[in-house]
Amino acid sequence: MTRGRQVGSTWRPAPLAVLAGVFVLACLSLASMAHAQSSANFQSESSRSQRDRSPSTNLPGSGRYVSETGQGFILDRSSPATLMRFDRSTEVWVLRPSPAPRGDIIFRNDAGDQVLRVTPDGGMTLYTTAAPQGSPVSAAGPAPELLAPTLTAFQLMDFILRQSDRATRAVGRIVVVDMDIEPGSEPVATDALSTAVDAIVRMARSPSLRRDVARVQEIIITDIGPRQVSFSRGTLRIVIDPDAGFAGRPSSARIVRVIAGVE
Repeated sequence: MTRGRQVGSTWRPAPLAVLAGVFVLACLSLASMAHAQSSANFQSESSRSQRDRSPSTNLPGSGRYVSETGQGFILDRSSPATLMRFDRSTEVWVLRPSPAPRGDIIFRNDAGDQVLRVTPDGGMTLYTTAAPQGSPVSAAGPAPELLAPTLTAFQLMDFILRQSDRATRAVGRIVVVDMDIEPGSEPVATDALSTAVDAIVRMARSPSLRRDVARVQEIIITDIGPRQVSFSRGTLRIVIDPDAGFAGRPSSARIVRVIAGVE
């Protein structure tokens, strides 16, 4: 059975983007029709892919929280996946629980970094680069569910171009973006691209990582093959799993580790 592809174009920052290739309008129309349903199913797909939710008695409910250092974040437990997003950030983190001494539960991202520690009575501590030893957390009120962005087909085209330009400005050389996905994969694919560029921008600002990220020449987002992230010969390749929701793409922390060669 032939596999229909949605986007197979290569993107470069303006004005080079005009010379890079032609966007396939027929494929965009197909993506537009499929996008509405795929966005609606995004959270349920994430639910099906995540079966590692911790006991409800150990983790505070969904809402907005603030640590003693002033770092705010949203915790979303509306599905079996535990989702988290920091204030002033667009990245949604998928946290996985593991048992710890004294009945505590540690929540880590996909790079293995400890993000939250929860005690049996619901006390929570946040761990960040600014507070590596941990900062106590308190509830700050309700918060909306964390959902994937909704983009039309032409918004998707513009989004790809803008992300290519962001990466190019950060690295200081042209970074091509190639998205090769089926209709229905748009929510996870766009989230994966945004997360990858966030990682690149963060590395470019770090004196210790700037040389590593300067090697990035191309970002490929595809849904062909098993989920993975790799970096070789200047190409960052991310294979997503659209059925896994937010968990179907790597976090920026893991992308940083892969580009830096520590994973």
